Amino acid sequence: MGDVLAEIETEKAVVELAAEEAGVLVRRLAAEGATVEVGAPVAVLGEAGEDVDVAALLGTAAALASEAQGSADDAAAVGGAAQLAGVAQKAAGQVVSSAPAAEGGAAAERLFASPIARKMAREADLDLARLQGSGPGGRIVRRDVEAAIAAGASAPAEATAAAAPTAPAAPAAPSAAPAAAAPAAGTRVPHTPMRRAIARRLTESKATVPHFYVVAEPRVDALLELRRQVNGSGDLRVSVNDLVVKAVAAAYWAVPEANVQWGEDAMTVLDGVDVAIAVATDGGLVTPVLRGVDRLPVSEVASRSADLVARARAGRLKQAELEGGSITVSNLGMYGTPEFSAILNPPQSAILAVGAALQQPVVVDGALTVGTVMRCVLSADHRAVDGALAARWAAAFTEVVENPLAILL
Repeated sequence: MGDVLAEIETEKAVVELAAEEAGVLVRRLAAEGATVEVGAPVAVLGEAGEDVDVAALLGTAAALASEAQGSADDAAAVGGAAQLAGVAQKAAGQVVSSAPAAEGGAAAERLFASPIARKMAREADLDLARLQGSGPGGRIVRRDVEAAIAAGASAPAEATAAAAPTAPAAPAAPSAAPAAAAPAAGTRVPHTPMRRAIARRLTESKATVPHFYVVAEPRVDALLELRRQVNGSGDLRVSVNDLVVKAVAAAYWAVPEANVQWGEDAMTVLDGVDVAIAVATDGGLVTPVLRGVDRLPVSEVASRSADLVARARAGRLKQAELEGGSITVSNLGMYGTPEFSAILNPPQSAILAVGAALQQPVVVDGALTVGTVMRCVLSADHRAVDGALAARWAAAFTEVVENPLAILL
């Protein structure tokens, strides 16, 4: 009991599935790399040598999938009665499972398709009866519908062209204009689960959260000099973003009223400062959370941040590492972007968009000189953070960045 049976990859994280009872792995119900529905059975546990009636446990349809997968090698015995091991609700995905019979009366042939495949087919106005399933037992699964949508994208236009009556060709005018160029062709790339999740969450955030924006322009000459000294003092390597994350935590210490999360029934005032870091991956943007940044030295922030970024790009984050947070820091400065604004990541009440550190004219003690300025745009949830409060937070952040020794304290 408690042994890890499988790792489940969700839209943005990897969740371990542990055995809830003692036993040995009698049968796999899902192959490695298969896509399964939330809550669907993926394995059967039993006693060593036990002859488990899979059909009785799962029903006839699931038994077909079980036979297609075959028996798993016996695992180490840990004793107990047979049971089903299901995917936890937090592990989002799609299943290869049986579905209700197709409409059309009792005589209609039964059609097996996963729930997500049926939903996608309805949205695309696609007839499932015309598809050939690639799942166990011939079931129609998500990839079959995606392939059908991609392959049939031009079918309506071709059908319309074929149905149009052929008109007699008109004689060409002596000075006929050249034919218009055809629009550029393209390739349909089906959305990945991560891309769908990102689109869903950002659309919901932008549509339901009243964003407003506050701009800060701290001089970062002292911050860059501090980074140079820290990186030159030993093996420790600290990035500008690591120092910005620490400055964000210090700003929350100075303005604790801004460290809140909006809820429908109440506001949550956070005790510590957890900062999410926006990480660009091949599949899309993820925001792993650094816990307790206000209590961590810069060296620990740097090492933990590097670990989260590496595992995010490898798709090895855990669900708990993507939850909560006081604020997200999104830094596009390394790409040379001078300024941008970002969309909130609920339930967080703010996100800080960090631009490039660029040299520009600045006024110091009434004299014009050259300074390095970093434009930062704070997007805030007006339900939880008022304009004056956001301005105070931005001022505190600017003060810490321009006097960065406070970051080391």
